[in-house]
Amino acid sequence: MLRYALKRLLSLAISLVVASGVIFVAIEVVPGDPASYMLGINAQPDTVAALRDELGLNAGPVARYFSWIFGLVQGDFGTSYTYRTPVAEMIGERLWISLPLALFALTLSTLIAFPAGILAATRRGSPWDIGVMGVTQLGVAVPNFWFAMLMVLVFAINLRWFSAGGFPGWDAGLFAGLKALLLPAVSLALPQASILARVMRSALLDVLDEDYIRTARAKGLTRRQVLRRHALRNAMIPVLTIIGLQFSFLLAGAIIIENVFFLPGLGRLVFQSISARDLIVVESVVMLLVFAVVVVNFAVDLAYAAVDPRLRKRT
Repeated sequence: MLRYALKRLLSLAISLVVASGVIFVAIEVVPGDPASYMLGINAQPDTVAALRDELGLNAGPVARYFSWIFGLVQGDFGTSYTYRTPVAEMIGERLWISLPLALFALTLSTLIAFPAGILAATRRGSPWDIGVMGVTQLGVAVPNFWFAMLMVLVFAINLRWFSAGGFPGWDAGLFAGLKALLLPAVSLALPQASILARVMRSALLDVLDEDYIRTARAKGLTRRQVLRRHALRNAMIPVLTIIGLQFSFLLAGAIIIENVFFLPGLGRLVFQSISARDLIVVESVVMLLVFAVVVVNFAVDLAYAAVDPRLRKRT
């Protein structure tokens, strides 16, 4: 297991190095000079040059890249061009909204998808199976931002059970914070739950058709015992893959939902920073999200090895 983990760690480090270069190059080719944008079109060239020197934009790309990377390694994300505050503080404030939102949505997605997928697989061809597959097909087809606006219309405007947007802060209490995140979390969770339920059903059906499942039944185990002892564990490999990908998507891809509900999370910060040409913020947030994705994939790889010991023997 240790050898397996070390190989995955090496792969993680290589992925981060490659990703940092791609992110830096992609951000550098974005049109628009931050200094010119901040000072306006009527700014004098010498004033723009002075601001570029103050922001460190006059240094060469290679020097700025390594300066940025060394800062990230030391926990220094730089200073925002627009707000003149440490980027790490800005990310920290927004992360306390985006991370709980992603975890909340992933929890709801898993709680919905597992029972639905298991029910559909164990009742194959029945009205339960057809109903679950129909609902999940609808969930996959409906865009989450449209569903989010529908939930705002129904639960915030018509029923007035929830606020239409905003976040009161965790200082207002855990209940108030979770209540503000409930509609966004449901909007993110339902499409992901539909995908996960379909994967769960497909993986479980493949396992239930195996010979060892029929052998276990022939030895006298009940359907529930076979499902719990053999089928579920062997069906978890593709399911874990989807869960890892979904968490990465929920953390990094909730920009639209955060804008629909006016949540001051990482997605909204990236959107605002791109609009303001605050490139150091964009680079640092995207790199942080890439790091989260790579770490999640590393955790999923370890979960593979824990679920299926044969994977450890192949390394």
